[in-house]
Amino acid sequence: MINKQGLWFITLFSLIIILGIYYVSIPDDALTVFSGNTEDTSTTIEVTESDIIIAMKVEEEEKILSQMDEARKILLDETTSVTDKNEAYQALQLLNSQKGKIMEIEKIIKKEFNYESCVNIDGNKISITVSSKESNTKIANNIMTRIQQLYDQPMYITVKFQ
Repeated sequence: MINKQGLWFITLFSLIIILGIYYVSIPDDALTVFSGNTEDTSTTIEVTESDIIIAMKVEEEEKILSQMDEARKILLDETTSVTDKNEAYQALQLLNSQKGKIMEIEKIIKKEFNYESCVNIDGNKISITVSSKESNTKIANNIMTRIQQLYDQPMYITVKFQ
């Protein structure tokens, strides 16, 4: 019968043997990465406008998700008062509707103006960043007019070309 100590010894010894075999079977050119040899490893990374827009979208999405998680924690906490839970529930509803509006605005800009965009809504302020090398005031005005049609009250809409 093998005891726990013997089992651990066999497991660790087997792991060491497997890693040793793996190290021996690696080609020599792959080891230069691990040895710190930096011969001709310079690469050029190109960042396009769409990459910037995608990064901005991810950042905005993470911000909204973290706010939603905070509201959910308040809702699920048994020690929280009813008024705090109501406020958290209303904040969660607002964030969900805001997320839906952001997706709707991005879809409209993509469909009608053929631009990738990142939308940020903060109260009655809407910031739109459009992926384009050239800034065109006519297109920006058309985007602002089209987005304002979605709302009943006046919104402060800004369009930035990235």
